[in-house]
Amino acid sequence: MTRRHVHYEAAFEDYVRSRGWPYVPVDEQKKVIFSGARIKSFDFLVYPPEGPAWLADVKGRKFPYDLEGGKRYWDNWVTREDLDGLLSWESVFGEGFQAVLVFAYWLLGPPERQPTTHVHGFRNEYYSFLQVSASTYKAHARQRSPKWDTLSMSHPLFRELAKPIEAPETPGKGPRACPDNRSNGGQADSDAANLEGD
Repeated sequence: MTRRHVHYEAAFEDYVRSRGWPYVPVDEQKKVIFSGARIKSFDFLVYPPEGPAWLADVKGRKFPYDLEGGKRYWDNWVTREDLDGLLSWESVFGEGFQAVLVFAYWLLGPPERQPTTHVHGFRNEYYSFLQVSASTYKAHARQRSPKWDTLSMSHPLFRELAKPIEAPETPGKGPRACPDNRSNGGQADSDAANLEGD
């Protein structure tokens, strides 16, 4: 199962459920052989009301992030391994699916500095969610740490390209989740089978 003990991922799942979007949580312990290498699984298969289904990898970040002598906003680093793995999944699933990085920001600063106008409350904490396609991120990211092989986008460019996840509830649909890796029927049920592997 997804790491529900990780509050960022749990908060995003709660948000998706509250919108009534079909989704499948992915077992983060499971890795699949791809082109001779083991690649990390993503976190959720999500069906937003419009556009392709998301192969979503959730990246939790504090907003702001405290540094010695100041605060950092719009932290958006990822590892190269995670980014390349996510793009590999996109090629596996093919047309109709898009690999996306979901940045779940845990809001710790003043309201006027919130990253989006929509704020989601979860377990007495508050979060904002933004998404950017993995292909867009890779095209604009630069190396952040050679030692840890991490990448990041400049803050102005990230703010321009990352899209707030603020869609309304799906009309006529109540919450539809997939607890304990049980799918919610239809297309999500079929696609969940594609995630099985060893």
